[in-house]
Amino acid sequence: MVSDGFHYIKRTRVREVAGYTWGVAPILRVWELRKSYGPVRAVDGVSFSVEAGTIFALLGPNGAGKTTTVEILEGLRVPDSGEIELFGEKVTKVGPAQKARMGVLLQEGSFEPYLRVREVLELFRTFFPKSREPEELLDLVGLKEKRKALVRTLSGGQKQRLALAVALLNDPELLFLDEPTAGLDPQARRHIWDILRDLRAQGKTVFLTTHYMEEAEALADWVCIMDHGRIIAEGTPAELVSRFGPATFVEFELPPPAFPELSDRFPQKVRQDGEKAVLQIEDLAQDLSALLSWASSRGLSLRNLLVRQPNLEDVFLALTGRRLRD
Repeated sequence: MVSDGFHYIKRTRVREVAGYTWGVAPILRVWELRKSYGPVRAVDGVSFSVEAGTIFALLGPNGAGKTTTVEILEGLRVPDSGEIELFGEKVTKVGPAQKARMGVLLQEGSFEPYLRVREVLELFRTFFPKSREPEELLDLVGLKEKRKALVRTLSGGQKQRLALAVALLNDPELLFLDEPTAGLDPQARRHIWDILRDLRAQGKTVFLTTHYMEEAEALADWVCIMDHGRIIAEGTPAELVSRFGPATFVEFELPPPAFPELSDRFPQKVRQDGEKAVLQIEDLAQDLSALLSWASSRGLSLRNLLVRQPNLEDVFLALTGRRLRD
């Protein structure tokens, strides 16, 4: 998409989203966006579009430039150059008119610790000409029983859910979420996923960054992977994963001293993840037999062996050589 230029990204794509075939116009377009800090090019010619009523995920390792990109789109920073089209209008800087139609959950935020939970929502709703009812939002994010609790008494996960409620106060058309499920337990994380799917079903647009690859794979209609200030790959999660073709992955625990020999036996096919080895194989029967024979000849037990298909994390590692959280 990037290589085809601005005329391509301005087209309306027709794709299947949440079981329906939609012809969706972009709510956000970015073309050749750039931002430097001295000699460092944090954002170096980034182009993409976000369709209305979808969940869009921007992924990348720390230092890739995604935070600077998102902060520009939220109106927190001004780009050095490039074009932004938001809600159908070109803007040089995201201003109050656009912000009134957006919701933002920052990666790091804080509320006055001696306010009560409902008081936080009552305070922030005064910033908008229209707003949703605080009780409705507290129920939505699972904090209704905490409405009278002081912010200082909330757990990290509860504060994150409160931040999501604040981001939804003005009933935004476009919602920016930076690590929305950070610090949440698995049950609460799935609850947030359900909320985001419901928002998409209502025609809202979600712009998501996350450190959880399974979250992007489960939620996103479109994924852009960013590194060194540029978009290096994009597509649906299924399209990106399909680039591995017929490959299969075998995971197992292995004593670290055995990794060099395993790498020699399967060059270019194995990577180390702590005490776990991840082996990419093309012929399941032949390569798995060779692996088991190698382990048996050395008296090694391949504990917790798992055979699986490629996933979005494999794509990310193949493209960047790093884990998203590194």
